[in-house]
Amino acid sequence: MPLPFLTADGAFDAHDGEETLPHEDPDRWRRPYRPGPWRVAIAAVLLLLAAFMLLATMIIAAAGTWGGAAASLAASLAVVGSALRLLRAGVWVSPRGLRRVSFFTTRSIPWSQVAEVRTVQQPVRWLGLPRTVQGQALTVAGRGGGELPVLLTDHNADFLARREAFDRAADMVEAWAHEYRAVPA
Repeated sequence: MPLPFLTADGAFDAHDGEETLPHEDPDRWRRPYRPGPWRVAIAAVLLLLAAFMLLATMIIAAAGTWGGAAASLAASLAVVGSALRLLRAGVWVSPRGLRRVSFFTTRSIPWSQVAEVRTVQQPVRWLGLPRTVQGQALTVAGRGGGELPVLLTDHNADFLARREAFDRAADMVEAWAHEYRAVPA
């Protein structure tokens, strides 16, 4: 028995897409795909590690070593922040432009600077590691002819072994680009 209200896809299927719901903000940044299982699993392991670190912080604080407790608390908060940043990483779109969020940086590109968004075959990094494999990548070409960084690959933490999900996400980003980028004069 399918329960569409329990899935992330149910939000896209719940209405026809022509009109926005009263509670939706059309100017909000949205990720046009769900985070992949690799990204979620790594974040879950980090949050489990942070839970153990917080338990250790309580034990250290109960022992009366306040300096050690403060250091342990800071380390556990850094691990929680890393897990949250890892979950936030990806490509986000809005009527204002594209936003590529990585672990350390965020880069926003207004639609007026986007000339083309396309899927190409090229060597891509496997799970962001230095090892490269042949795969597909969603790339953005700037108006001045400059090539911008790769947005998505079919071998990153969101789409590894999920070819259909990569195709859907790439199509969604290309559709947003087609709808919102300014037509060159």
